[in-house]
This record gives sequence, C-alpha cells and structure tokens, in this order.
Amino acid sequence: MRKLHLLCNAHLDPVWQWEWEEGAAAAISTFRAAADFCEEYEGFVFNHNEAILYRWIEEYEPALFRRIQALVRQGRWHMMGGWYLQPDCNMPSGESIVRQILLGRRYFQEKFEAAPTTAINFDSFGHSRGLVQIMAKSGYDSYIFMRPEGRTAAPAQDFVWVGFDGSEVLVHQIHEGYNTLLGEAHKKVERWIESHADKDPGLLLWGVGNHGGGPSRLDLDRIGELIESAQDVEIRHSTPERYFAELAGRADSLPVHAGDLNPRFVGCYTSMIRVKQKHRQLENELFMTEKMASAAALQGLMDYPQAELREAFHDLLTGQFHDILPGTSIEPAEEAALRLLDHGLETASRLKARAFFALASGQEKAAEGEYPILVYNPHPYPVRGVFACEFMLADQNWKEEFSQPVVYREGERLPSQPEKEYSNLNLDWRKRVVFEAELAPSSMNRFDCRIQTLAHKPQPRMTTEENVFRFRNPDLDVAINLETGLMDAYVVNGISYLKPEAFLPLVVEDNEDSWRMDANRFEPVVGRFTLMSPDAGTAFSGVKSQTLLSVRVVEAGEVRTVVEALLEYRQSAVCVTYKLPKRGTEVEVQIRLYWNEKDRMVKLSVPAAFNAAETRYLGQTAYGVQPLPTDGTEAVSQKWTALISEADDRAVTLINDGIYGSDSKDGVMRPTLIRSPGYCAHPILDRPILPQDRFSPRTDQGERRYTFWLNAGTAKERIGRVDREALVRHERPYALSFFPHGDGTMPETAMVLEDQTVQLAAFKKAEKSEAFVIRLFEPTGRSRQTTLRLPTLGLVVPIALGAYEIKSLLIDTKTKSVQECDLMEQTPRSNVR
Repeated sequence: MRKLHLLCNAHLDPVWQWEWEEGAAAAISTFRAAADFCEEYEGFVFNHNEAILYRWIEEYEPALFRRIQALVRQGRWHMMGGWYLQPDCNMPSGESIVRQILLGRRYFQEKFEAAPTTAINFDSFGHSRGLVQIMAKSGYDSYIFMRPEGRTAAPAQDFVWVGFDGSEVLVHQIHEGYNTLLGEAHKKVERWIESHADKDPGLLLWGVGNHGGGPSRLDLDRIGELIESAQDVEIRHSTPERYFAELAGRADSLPVHAGDLNPRFVGCYTSMIRVKQKHRQLENELFMTEKMASAAALQGLMDYPQAELREAFHDLLTGQFHDILPGTSIEPAEEAALRLLDHGLETASRLKARAFFALASGQEKAAEGEYPILVYNPHPYPVRGVFACEFMLADQNWKEEFSQPVVYREGERLPSQPEKEYSNLNLDWRKRVVFEAELAPSSMNRFDCRIQTLAHKPQPRMTTEENVFRFRNPDLDVAINLETGLMDAYVVNGISYLKPEAFLPLVVEDNEDSWRMDANRFEPVVGRFTLMSPDAGTAFSGVKSQTLLSVRVVEAGEVRTVVEALLEYRQSAVCVTYKLPKRGTEVEVQIRLYWNEKDRMVKLSVPAAFNAAETRYLGQTAYGVQPLPTDGTEAVSQKWTALISEADDRAVTLINDGIYGSDSKDGVMRPTLIRSPGYCAHPILDRPILPQDRFSPRTDQGERRYTFWLNAGTAKERIGRVDREALVRHERPYALSFFPHGDGTMPETAMVLEDQTVQLAAFKKAEKSEAFVIRLFEPTGRSRQTTLRLPTLGLVVPIALGAYEIKSLLIDTKTKSVQECDLMEQTPRSNVR
C-alpha cells in the first residue's frame, strides 16, 4: 500500500502586511493552539521551523515554551528545517546562509536537542544553486521548496539537486501550496489521492491561513475520518525526515537538476533598494569585524566579542527574511528593517573600532609635523589600491595658502593627492587625502602624512579632444562625451571593451507590483536620461557665482582624475562620477540618482564591444558563479556580473555595492538601479493594484546612491580575479588617522594565504569552543592548491580545494593543530595537519 505523509504546519511570516510585534503575537497564539492539539490528538504531529519564532515564545510566554519542549521530547512536535528563519535564498551571501543555518541549528540543539536533516524554505522566491553545498556540509540531506511553481525550473516534484561542487541533496517541490482553507484540508488530501495514483511515497502540506492558524479541530477531525476510511493509501501525520527516508530508496531513479531554481518575482531583486544596500553593508561589516577581532584575540590583544557579534548577526539574519530583503512588506516594516540593520551596523562599528585600536599596539609615536594614517588590511594577501583618509590640521589656517597633504611610507613618498573633504567649511583645516599603496596581508599598515604649503589650492583642468574628455594612462584609454556625459570609449591595453554611451541610465516601463508577479523581464524602454544644459546643471548643483558645464573635472592629481556629469529625465536627475586611475584599468563609477517617477524603473546600460551572439553573462551567487540568461530575462546575482566573449577571450566585469537585479541582451548588461512600486502591492483578480481614491506612497522616491567598479581583460584573468576584487571592495581595509602612544608590542601578521584566487570567507571564533574557524572558498570552478600560513602559531598548512569547494578549518590555539570541520564547526573529518 502506498503512503501519503501529511505535514501539518502554520505559515507564520514574522513581518509582511504587519509589523514584527503582530508577527510575534500570531506566533504565540498559533503555537499555543498547536500545543493543545498535539496533547489532545493521538498520532498528530505539528511541524515548525524558524528559531526567531521560538526565541519570541521563550521570551514572551515561557510556560508555552516549556510545553513545546516536552512535546518535542515526546515526538509530538517536530522541529522542522532548523534555520534562523526562512530567508530570501538568492541575495544573502553564501556565508550569510551558513550563519542562518549555524545560529538556527545551534539554537534548536541547545533548547530542544533537535538536529533536523531536511531544510525547508516554503515561501522564498527562488533558490540559488549555491545552497546545495552549504546544506550538504551542514548536516542536511534533503530540501523542500515551493517557488518557482510548476516545472519552470525544477525537472519533477522529486529530484536530486546538484551543487556547484558536485554535492547532492534530495528535493521535493510542494504540491498545491503549503496551507489550506479552514475545514478543507481533507479535500486537498482527496485531490492528491485522485491525481497521484502512481506516487509512492507522497508528501502533502496543510495548515490553516497565511498569518498563523495551523491545525484546526475541524480539519483534524475530518482528516481523522479520511485516515480511517482510506482503502488503497496509508495516510499518516508525519515529518519531512520520514518522507525523505522512504524517498531515498528510489533516489537513483529520480531526475537530476544542476542549476538554480529561478526566476520568480523578479521585482524583488530591486524593490526597497535601501534595505538591500544596507543589508549588503551589514553583511560585509560583520564579516570584516570578525576577521579583525579574531586577529586581535588570537594574539591576546582583546577578548573576542562573541555575544555582541551574535546579536548583530541576529539583526542581519532577521533582515534577510523573505518579505524584508525582497522589499515586499509594508512601509512601517521597511522603516523597522532599516532601523534593525542600522542597529547591527552600529554594533559592528563599535566592535571594529575596538579591534582596530587593539591591533594598533606597538606603533611608534608620530614625528613632529606628521599625521599618522593607519590602515588595517583584513585580507590574508597583499591588497593594492587607492585609499582615502580624513584628518584635522593641528591648527586652523585662515590665510589664502593651501596646506597640501603628502603621504609617505617609511620615508618613501607615495602617489597622493588632496580631494574635497566631506565638510563644507571653507577653511584650510579639514583634509582628505587619497593615496595609492600596497597593504601587507592581515596586518596594520603605517603611513605618515606631511604638509606642503602652497600659495593657492590647485585647480583641476579639463582638456578636450573633438568634444570628448580623453583620459589616458599606460594601460587605459577612456573617453567621456561632453555632449552626453556618457563613456564613449573604454580601451584596455589597446583593446576596446565597451561601445559608446556606456553607463547610460535608461527608463523602462514598470507597474505598481512590489513582486512584479506578471513578468520575468522589464520592457520596453520608454526614455533615457540626457545631459543637463549648463544653466540647468548649475542650478541643480546649487552654484550661484558662475555657470558650470554639466561635464567637468572636479579632482585631478597623482592618483586619479575625477569627472562629474549631470543628466536629467522629466522630474528626475542623475550625477554620474567617473574616477579614472593614473595606474591600472579599474574605473570606479558612482551614481547619485534623484528619482521622482512612478510606474517606471531605471537600468544602467553597459554595452560590451563583443560579438553579441557569442557573449555569455555570469554573476556571483551564494558560494558559486551562476550562468545568467542573455535574452533579457531579469536575473539575480550578488557582488558582480560579467560579460564574456569566449571567441575573443575577453571579459568585462562590473562589481556593485548593493545591486541584485540585472539583465543582458545583445551584448549589453543592464544593472537595475531602482523601482518605485507600491508598498506590499500585487495583482488580485482584475482589481486595481493600488487604491484609486487617494495618494499611495511608493518605495524608493528621492535620492539613492550606487557605486560600480568596471574592469576588463582576458576572460581567464578577469574571472580569476573578480571575486577577490569584489571582496576587497566590500570588506574595505579600515583607514583612520590615529596618533599612537608608542607602547606595546607590534602584532604579527595574523594570516597569509599564498594564492591569487582563493578567498578567505570567514575568520571567527568557534561557537562552542576556544578554537578559531577559518573558511576558504574556491570561486572559479578550477581545482587548485594553496598554502595557509599562521605566523602567530607557527603553522604552515597546505590546502587542496576542488572546484567551487567551501573548506572549513578548526584552529586549536592550545595544541597548535588544524582540523577540517563541517560548516557547523563539528565532527572533524580529517587532520590537515
């Protein structure tokens, strides 16, 4: 007789059409009712996941929490999934997903002695292929999901999902959703029996509502009658693990899927861009702070702030919820999300400063007339780049002179230049210096700034050729069109990589739907930004004393030239800033967008000078690199995207600071900057999406800022470097002007990774011991060897990584030993040394 496993659950979004307090109230009442039914109905099992909900129960109704603990011990309440919550499964970094699981499983193990082996994300809007390896190395052998519905991405209802590194998990796609109407769960069971005559075993989810609810007495009675009367199928209240235990016996006959499970609700890749950018910022601030705190704690310079970091990670993980990060909740929830993420950022800021001052130990006192600049590099390899730091002169200078800062390292003058400081006080007092240098790995780097007195402040000059501003260095040739403000040429080592009109902001038709449920692409283009007239640009700039050109050089020196262009579209405007380096080929492009349109969106057009028919489009995803569509379908990716021409062996890479949605067609990549849908709005039948009798606020009206880093070269070189470059741009070395006291001992280099490609994804204290965890990742899809050096412990560790492999190491500082561990920091499997 075939079996049907019934999985009773309650869909509980902590935040959505409500604020978190209402979500907590719904969780308490739902769990209380579920506990009643578990105690009353023999054989009934209630399933639920999400540590955040149980933490609320533990704090706000501890008696109920103790009842649930007892029911778990009796096998009548099943801890399902085991993650902190159901996050968006595309936009969080791979390391963020690890923390969703690590902190969730740690909580469930400590409070309930539960270790689920089936992960679940019923309601998330698509799923990155990178999840597979993460789940497999976290103790999971199976996964349940729902979206994208139907066979748009998955090959069957049950299949084997293969990760980037070859890891596998069994997967089930939910049939007819995860919930039921009150009193109608038995009808869903009957429909399944009728339509799945050959399915064995079967899995079906039920539970009332979409904001609490769960089991009801009416449904339990009617299902009980159906269980008693069923003739050719055994129906049982069950758990995900029981279903997959039976399915595993026929895993060899299941279809195999080696890709992501996307797209679904493509508007979610861009809606509420402020939440997305702040989420990205907090991710990287926390990972960088961990690395700095670990380097300091490893050498006894400070106590590792485990509890404070954990609370900041709770802020991050909550912000990744699948109706917060995708931008599909109400306006008060957006405000709460920004407040939550800012709380995490404030915590990270204070801990990072604590680690910085600890790591500044042993630095010499400043010489007379020098201003020390300390820069901590958290990465275990040298980082060459342009760094900026602000400081105050010892005294205000009210003369017409200009105090020019010049940067030195160990007496050697470095390329440096002054630039406009953040302050607008028109006084020679506050200084911002930009300099080029190479930072030593995992250590504090010392620079000293000296002041040269000039008769006047140097003024940048712009020379033009045939109506373009032409910039050249030994490796790079860039042309900025003076009539459009756009990049008309980008030539690296004599090879052209972009067509004219690059970085053009395009206006594309859109609607009020936060999710954009009706489409997988955005079209048509309905407008474009054009260069402001000198009068309009001058007025927009707030300048009164003179008329300015709308394309102008605003900074120039030994390090870079900075060009500013002002563009407009109807009631909206853009300030595009190009930062052109005197050495190297990477161009930083900043976009300051003032957006005041509705039912429109903005994409940035970057056309590659490739044969479009032979161009591939790639993007970073959770611990992997995903091929993206080239037919205009909106795609989701993380820190970078790339256009590649295999025939020409060329690639253009574009790193971003918080963009997740983009598309590509005809050799053009178009990152999506902004949408302005309604809050928590989508189509229902043929009704208007928004009320038609009043003003409806829209998301993302006003000023938004973006930064991109453009680079190009051979395909192998670019793909081999861009992942590490993106990490350095996001976990930026920390620069601060600080006068050290001269005491203490100079810390050693914390770590060195002798490799040009492998990433240090995490360096942190272990959750349950005094050991440290180092996590490495191979980002190119090529097996490789590297060596990890820990000078403080005298360790030299050879490392072998497979294609896209995540490898975690447990460092015991007492025994000075290294063991490989899983992502949950458990069960060392083999000694590396």
